[in-house]
Amino acid sequence: MKSYKEINKDQNTLGREYHQAAPDVLGSFMALHGAAMAEGVLSVKVKELIALAIGIAARCDGCIAAHVKDALKAGATREEVVETINVAVVMGGGPSVVYGTQALGAVDEYLAG
Repeated sequence: MKSYKEINKDQNTLGREYHQAAPDVLGSFMALHGAAMAEGVLSVKVKELIALAIGIAARCDGCIAAHVKDALKAGATREEVVETINVAVVMGGGPSVVYGTQALGAVDEYLAG
């Protein structure tokens, strides 16, 4: 089974290396990320769950790792993630079932410590 903690750790390392190579591009993206994910009319938790659903539908392991972690940090419950996976499955079909089950595994991995 994949370790989403390890995927997240590896992605952070690769992101730092990319930032050194292209600081303007990644810095701009991170500013966009910060603005889009900030508390607003929608809570950070809801935004993280939306991002997770998109990550599942897009079949992005790094997105799943980051947004599961951040959704849990923002107060999402396992049950809320399951409902998020359900929406991703509707939007993404069979491949989203595969990545959705992996996202649920990521939740359990993060909640286990």
